[in-house]
Amino acid sequence: MSHKSIARDFRAARLSAIGLGYLPPEGSGIHTYLNGGQGLANSGDPGTYETGWDSTDWNSQVAPTDANLDCEDGYATWTNTAGTQENLPINCENWYEAYAFCIWDGGFLPSEAEWEYAAAGGSEQLEYPWGSTAPGTANQYAIYDCYYPSGTSDCTDGTGVANANIAPVGTATLGAGLWGQLDLAGNMFQWNLDSYDGYAYVDPCTDCVYLTPASYRVYRGGGFSDYAVSLLPPGCFGNTPSLRGYISGFRCARTP
Repeated sequence: MSHKSIARDFRAARLSAIGLGYLPPEGSGIHTYLNGGQGLANSGDPGTYETGWDSTDWNSQVAPTDANLDCEDGYATWTNTAGTQENLPINCENWYEAYAFCIWDGGFLPSEAEWEYAAAGGSEQLEYPWGSTAPGTANQYAIYDCYYPSGTSDCTDGTGVANANIAPVGTATLGAGLWGQLDLAGNMFQWNLDSYDGYAYVDPCTDCVYLTPASYRVYRGGGFSDYAVSLLPPGCFGNTPSLRGYISGFRCARTP
């Protein structure tokens, strides 16, 4: 598992690239540099590997329209024309669109194990991506619990993105992980490839992913309104892949 394969989370301006015209090729998005090109081992079905994009079931789920990306009045970071929100992290995209975008951009959606490896600093098993320092309230290490921008926890405004406690990508400059990635904790949850089943992937395996069909997909990292406990690398959460949540974002992984 390479620490360099977890790229930055994507800004609101970028998701428009897939528009309504791009759909990934069948079977694309696999970690082809692993296991002789077969990709990640499927811990939910030993002896099998990730299958990549499923055109039959997933193409119809990709619809990043202006209306869909405005999933929550006042909290959506997407705008249909360039403006002041271009450096905010994208939200309101579903799991399918996150996966499709990563394929379009030359990468893939990271597995849960891959994401946690980067967030915990690999064998160093850091308490937070940046180390053991408490995240505090000054937005230096992570954007969480509505401390951004004032340093006072206030999630009650809700009058628009400017007051919704969502920070531009890379704001928490002291929160870099061991290998330099920012925003591994806080601001937006980040979709992972795995089906959600607690810690199913922990069963010993190498370069693994859990793909047994389930109602939820994994997302990690905590969001701008969540408590500090959500920032811990082992924090495991899940939601329906069709969810368009104002606290759901993503980042892509790349071949090291």
